[in-house]
Amino acid sequence: MAATIEGRDRELIEQPNFCMVATLRPDGTPHVTPTWVDYDGEHILLNSAEGRSWPENIRRDSRVTLTILNMENPYEYLSIRGRLADDTHEGAREQINRLAKKYMDKDEYPGPADEVRVIFKIEPLEVRRFGS
Repeated sequence: MAATIEGRDRELIEQPNFCMVATLRPDGTPHVTPTWVDYDGEHILLNSAEGRSWPENIRRDSRVTLTILNMENPYEYLSIRGRLADDTHEGAREQINRLAKKYMDKDEYPGPADEVRVIFKIEPLEVRRFGS
């Protein structure tokens, strides 16, 4: 059953705080990657380019743990245990541009224009905040 994200937890996601995405490699060892993060009111949204490691990991094993650090006070953080609900290319370029505005104050993502972008929708199963 999906967890609800509201109040201060939602604020931490909506602010330009980085998200550490923990997935499992094929050999079972953890792989952690910093990413930008978004929320649509139901799912945590992550955006990546095809061909990177963590997207392949999460497609193979849908379990994921996300840690979102308060950039102003890294002792406050949100830990979300979840699973991959869906991934789509639809709207991914537009979303990475919105994230570039949020994190870099740029209207357009400065990465390679020929990257194939993908949105990963994470269903939050457990949400815990620490250090507040």
